[in-house]
Amino acid sequence: MSSADLYVPAGASAAGGFDLVVSPESAGWGYSSLRVLTLAPGASRTVATGEDELLVLPLSGSCTVEVDGERFELAGRTSVFDGVTDFAYVGRDSELTVHSAAGGVFSFPGARASRRLPARYGPASGVPVELRGAGQASRQVNNFATPAAFETDKLIACEVLTPGGNWSSYPPHRHDRTSDVESELEEIYYYEFRALAPDGVPTVPGGVGIQQVYGDVQDPDRPIDVLEEVHSGDVVLIPHGWHGPSIASPAYDMYYLNVMAGPEDERAWKICDDPAHGWVRSTWDGQQVDARLPFYSAPK
Repeated sequence: MSSADLYVPAGASAAGGFDLVVSPESAGWGYSSLRVLTLAPGASRTVATGEDELLVLPLSGSCTVEVDGERFELAGRTSVFDGVTDFAYVGRDSELTVHSAAGGVFSFPGARASRRLPARYGPASGVPVELRGAGQASRQVNNFATPAAFETDKLIACEVLTPGGNWSSYPPHRHDRTSDVESELEEIYYYEFRALAPDGVPTVPGGVGIQQVYGDVQDPDRPIDVLEEVHSGDVVLIPHGWHGPSIASPAYDMYYLNVMAGPEDERAWKICDDPAHGWVRSTWDGQQVDARLPFYSAPK
């Protein structure tokens, strides 16, 4: 896949009734996947997981998930900017049905799995909410399916919320090699934005942000070069390379859903900073976290 194929505009990968479909096959890699589904009020959808383990993660709205004779009621949320959500985990080789009485938008982060784990409910109260960075590099991370927070076979997923005008995914970092300090993980970024303008003021449909991905000069056999304006519903695929910053326009708060998986036996999220930028972390000790954060905290 060329660098030009790594940016997927909203609607470009719609298929089979889903707003978005990224599979290992369509991405040209081995593990990470994501689907997004809009359900009208009263609608249902049955999904076969096949070789993938999945989460049902509400982006907006509530739903019921039925799988393996169990029923999970997901309270969900009004939008990704309005709270941490509960979610459901569904193992590979399963069939699940999602029903939403009031309608909503639901994501299905996934990973090609080796083991079949039992279906489980993930409460919103169990999601660790973390503030990272400082100053204009401040952001909020909802670690709902990171290794320390929730068990899966391969899948790692989190949400990042960045106040308008801030730089996120910074300093640029990578995780595409196996070492003591780095995990080999493919990554998907899925974006949403909300306007900060007063009512009645014209805004850009879908918001505005910037995403960069670039290669390592010491790895010329794997070139990559992405610098894209991103909007709500867009996706950027990151098979390798340094990624960051993710920049939120001063006129819009930015959300992105990160989905990661890879071939390693140990499920770990280890990153390596680009040494040309990693030093910036040392400057955060003397700065405050952006006072706009947290947007919200995990329920008690």
